[in-house]
Amino acid sequence: MRLQADVKGNGNERPEGDHVCIVIHPDLSKNEKTDRSPEAGLQEGVGLAMAIDLNVVYSEIIRVNKPKSPTLLGSGAVERVGQIVAGQTDYCIGCDLVIINAALSPIQQRNLERTWQCKVIDRTGLILEIFGARAQTKEGRLQVDLAALSFQRSRLVRSWTHLERQRGGSGFMGGPGETQIESDRRLIDQQITQLKHRLKDVKRTRELHRKARMRVPYPIVALVGYTNAGKSSLFNRLTNAHVVVKDQLFATLDPTMRKLNLPSGKPIIMSDTVGFVSNLPHELVNAFHATLEEVMSADLIVHVRDTSHADTDAQKNDVLFVLEALGIDTSSENETFIEVLNKSDLLSPDQLEFFKNRQNKVTRNEFMTSAITGAGCDELSYILDQLITSTYEELDINLSHQDGATLAWLYEHGDVITRKDNEADIALTVRLGEVDAERLRRRLN
Repeated sequence: MRLQADVKGNGNERPEGDHVCIVIHPDLSKNEKTDRSPEAGLQEGVGLAMAIDLNVVYSEIIRVNKPKSPTLLGSGAVERVGQIVAGQTDYCIGCDLVIINAALSPIQQRNLERTWQCKVIDRTGLILEIFGARAQTKEGRLQVDLAALSFQRSRLVRSWTHLERQRGGSGFMGGPGETQIESDRRLIDQQITQLKHRLKDVKRTRELHRKARMRVPYPIVALVGYTNAGKSSLFNRLTNAHVVVKDQLFATLDPTMRKLNLPSGKPIIMSDTVGFVSNLPHELVNAFHATLEEVMSADLIVHVRDTSHADTDAQKNDVLFVLEALGIDTSSENETFIEVLNKSDLLSPDQLEFFKNRQNKVTRNEFMTSAITGAGCDELSYILDQLITSTYEELDINLSHQDGATLAWLYEHGDVITRKDNEADIALTVRLGEVDAERLRRRLN
């Protein structure tokens, strides 16, 4: 067993705060293949708890050689944690909540709550709590409600003490002999159905907005990455926006979009998206599919990585796994998918040299930045400009001097490479995207 304690208080009084909790990270590395260290797992679990202002007074790694069906943890560990919860040790002066940084079955959760006589939530429940507290947009709240109901439906076994009771009924109420758990599950199913219908309306509105953008049309660049990788900071740096930035997991939950003019003058739309996390609850993967549609429809995807994190490679694999499940090509041959190695200001000189040397060897587009200091951000803007315009069509055009409207349109939507004002006309060489090139042809015919 490896132990990490974070004790707050002087040992004689309970720490202040209404939500005092401890975090337990079960080390299942002997039972599951993982490229993460238990220490990093515990640190992330504590970070998730602190993301909703929980007062974490104690945290521990417990090695689980063989998961126990009733409680996941071994009986000795369950007893010892119970003593900590009850305040019978020097580690902790009691707590209201125990967070298990792993997935618990409904039975395991119920048994631990009964044994420890306090509230117990697992990693999935904690992430749902965070999303519920942070979602601001109508779509975000609907998605969280849908995910929470799907999760709650599987937890009915522990949510009710009267499940053996039967009640009568008739017609659509379920019929005679319907048990309470069946009734509760049916009511939740009805709520889920209603939420899905409401989400369809929201998705339809989002699709209309997307089509409107396509008519403009501006290329879309989506920032993706692990939670707290610095996406919002980079987004603010590039777009001069003021998206909330915190050194906190899941500080951004609702997608934000801003217009950005590239060095060539070409306007694009940049999208800041929700961060990914390891072992993301499948309820949330499904519920936030509409949010991820912005990523799937993007012209260019920028994967922002926290290079200062000890598990940066594992975080990268988690993000790529989800993106590939959505059908996005993350291979090195795909020039519309690039990686930004962020937080370079936090690297030691040796680490900085390591990543710079690796940049010279990799085939994937990799670029090092610091959203805080601005290092590499100007270079990134030029790279985005080059990638966005790399597929543009180069056209030679002759306009009359009287056609000022078309001339202004070309400067707004294309890259004017050369211009020569002759006596009879204006000779131009311009680069345009596929859609704009077709619009120009229709305009000139």
